[in-house]
Amino acid sequence: MALFQQDSATRTPQQRKLYALYELTYTIVDAAAALFFLVGSILFFYQSQQDPAIWLFVIGSACFALKPVLRVVREFHLLALGDIDDLAARYE
Repeated sequence: MALFQQDSATRTPQQRKLYALYELTYTIVDAAAALFFLVGSILFFYQSQQDPAIWLFVIGSACFALKPVLRVVREFHLLALGDIDDLAARYE
């Protein structure tokens, strides 16, 4: 199984479910990052709210940094599932 090939994620029902769960998590993290940045941007208009706004920007940035990490972890998780299948086939 090659990394970052969408068809490799849809071989078995288990792989399809895992792929869907990672995509859902990715979308939630993406939406959270956007929300943190939007709220932080609005709060930044008010002098008294600049500290919370900065923290929201930091949290939003962490969410954006998490997105590629999720993709790589998903690919290695799917790769491990494929390798287990390959190992089982060798001993049949």
